[in-house]
Amino acid sequence: MSAILNRRAAAAALTAALLVPLSACGSDAEKKDDAASSASAPASPKAVNLTVLAASSLTDVFKTAGEAYQKSHPGTKVTFSFAGSQELAAQVKQGAPADALVTADTKTMDGLKGETNDATVIAKNRLVIAAGKGNPFKIDELKDLADSKIKVVLAAPEVPVGRYSKQILDAQKIEVKPVSQEANVRAVLSKVELGEADAGLVYKTDSAKSGDKVVSVDIPDDQNAVASYPAATLKQSKNSEAAAAFVAWLSTPEAQKILQDAGFQKA
Repeated sequence: MSAILNRRAAAAALTAALLVPLSACGSDAEKKDDAASSASAPASPKAVNLTVLAASSLTDVFKTAGEAYQKSHPGTKVTFSFAGSQELAAQVKQGAPADALVTADTKTMDGLKGETNDATVIAKNRLVIAAGKGNPFKIDELKDLADSKIKVVLAAPEVPVGRYSKQILDAQKIEVKPVSQEANVRAVLSKVELGEADAGLVYKTDSAKSGDKVVSVDIPDDQNAVASYPAATLKQSKNSEAAAAFVAWLSTPEAQKILQDAGFQKA
């Protein structure tokens, strides 16, 4: 009986000895499989924070566009800084940390060729006369703005909308003495909305956002000016690939629909 027990113990010991390396091999194989699986899995998108300098007249539409872009580009956050195009140009020249720029005219963008990459026009706009609520002075054309009884506010001539305003008034030989010259189109519109001015020249898209606070008076195409909005990445950007992707997206059907729904014209 003792011999039988000894033989059984020896057999059990041999079986255990054979199973140990097999178990070790299985563990190594599992580790290799896990490593291979980990290597082939797609990397999580790197979080990117983009700063975009944009003309004041893009304030409302770019907030909508930014939300749409972030939704379709997880991991990318877009922060906008809005101001008059001339103010944005000054910021770029001073080295403000930003990734992309969108101005309300090509002249300002052209003056920054040393700081920007190639620009693409993403939208266009036109001017209208924004008359005070109810249009008490019955303004219906540009020449009405020459009436000394009407307090007219314009943007400063170094601002794109101010330059366009001067261009169309000069072309029609209309002399207007503004009660003030503002730093951007939103400031012009605000003066009219608050009753501090009777009328002003603003972009059609801005006037449309005022509801019944102002009355928009259209200017015929042959007396009007077309504002172009170029977009470009900044050479100093630390997120050049993500910035280029955003600027390219502004020309896609999705972005163009958002712009045109807001009243901007196709580029």
